[in-house]
Amino acid sequence: MTIAQISDVHSGSFYNKKAVSGGIELLMGEKPDMIFFTGDLVNHLASEMWDYQDLFSKLKADLGVFSVLGNHDYGDYHFGYGDSPEKHRNLKNLVGTHKVMGWDLLRNENRKVKVDNETISIVGVENWGTRNFSNRGNIQKALLGTEEEAVKLLLSHDPSHWREQVLDTDVDAMFAGHTHGMQFGVRSEHFQWSPVQYIYKEWAGLYSEGNKQLYVNAGFGFLGYPGRVGILPEITIFELQKGSV
Repeated sequence: MTIAQISDVHSGSFYNKKAVSGGIELLMGEKPDMIFFTGDLVNHLASEMWDYQDLFSKLKADLGVFSVLGNHDYGDYHFGYGDSPEKHRNLKNLVGTHKVMGWDLLRNENRKVKVDNETISIVGVENWGTRNFSNRGNIQKALLGTEEEAVKLLLSHDPSHWREQVLDTDVDAMFAGHTHGMQFGVRSEHFQWSPVQYIYKEWAGLYSEGNKQLYVNAGFGFLGYPGRVGILPEITIFELQKGSV
């Protein structure tokens, strides 16, 4: 089976609807069995998706489209870190957008998917971050009920979560985003560099420790600087095989 991953859409930064549509068509051309979205649908407000909801609703897969929230999705940078009716309403609208698009938003919970009589647990946490990023993720709560499952795939926006907590669980592979590769650097088949590596040990591509793996997607959209230098927008396609990912 194949899994497609996108991350960090940041719809509030878009200015070229044709380019966005082209990326979605490119992904769907791969005919994935399952799609993962690993957070940051917007910059600040749910309304940023109004002009793009119809496009992202085209992301379909036989085994489902699963998503999680990223640090930008809670509205903290617009409404502040406290609670308010407007902030609560904005998050409710964003959660509703995932539902309208047919995406199964995982908020410290899991789903079980049957593939050839085998069960795969798809686990998703709310944003968990180090430094000053919002920390709402609860990996233990998200894993409840998966104890007997042989394969666990985790969606968690911030890659720092892997080394801080996830390696101590029985999660087989984690899928993350968040860093954007700082939208600046060099990536080739055998070498990559970006200033973001001085902040995040795992910042783009595939990492492994023992029999556990992490993949960090460099992002679909952009934030701040309206473009990318050397770190291109990314749609990742995985082939899941028995015994490996």
